Amino acid sequence: MNVNVLLAVIGYPIAIALIAVALPVQAVLLVLTAPFDRNRAVPGRFLRLVGVAITKTFPPWRLRVEGAWPAGGPFVVVANHQSILDILLLSHVPREMKWVAKDELFRIPWIGWMLRMSGDIALRRGHAESGGEALARAKAYLARGMSVMIFPEGTRSARATLLPFKSGAFRLALDAGVPVLPVVVHGTAQGMPKGGPWVNPCRAVARLLEPIGPATFDDDAVKLRDAVRARIQAELARIQQGA
Repeated sequence: MNVNVLLAVIGYPIAIALIAVALPVQAVLLVLTAPFDRNRAVPGRFLRLVGVAITKTFPPWRLRVEGAWPAGGPFVVVANHQSILDILLLSHVPREMKWVAKDELFRIPWIGWMLRMSGDIALRRGHAESGGEALARAKAYLARGMSVMIFPEGTRSARATLLPFKSGAFRLALDAGVPVLPVVVHGTAQGMPKGGPWVNPCRAVARLLEPIGPATFDDDAVKLRDAVRARIQAELARIQQGA
């Protein structure tokens, strides 16, 4: 048997066991901290650390975060989306942030329960009412000083190319009066390709860029969206060239 297949076969049960053990621990943390932790920062950060632990179950993944978390905030954090592995990679970012994610993830046993206990935000794609509720919850988090994480492409790119960005994240930043923090993800598509359950060795990076403030965009979400996408695209090309 190929060594990578063997590692994956071993790694999946370990990852499932980690999630099974982590869920009751997270529930206890939620109960203990609920009276003073409106943002669910403690159970949320615990879930991200579980994500980091899961990445250790497949040693051929080489994941790293580049760049420092900027001063100030909160931020609307946006990243390109290549793979489910993006979520585990971005769990290495040393700050808690609430994720806006598709509703289907919240319906998965154990994983969905942990997302809900973390206070992450479910979004039902194609439903305007759900989108409005998700943005309202995100805006409330930002008002309380908690950053929010969104994939503006709305879905993973099958070929690791940059898809068009939707405007919702940028409308949120303008309405809340907070900067956008762009993050460039590269290499995860090889590690967990879209369309299958198998994993492969990869070297993946999440690179934090300088925040982009909303003040110079005249309340124009499209202009802000296009400026952020252009910056991510340029930096993605630099990473692909080895810079």
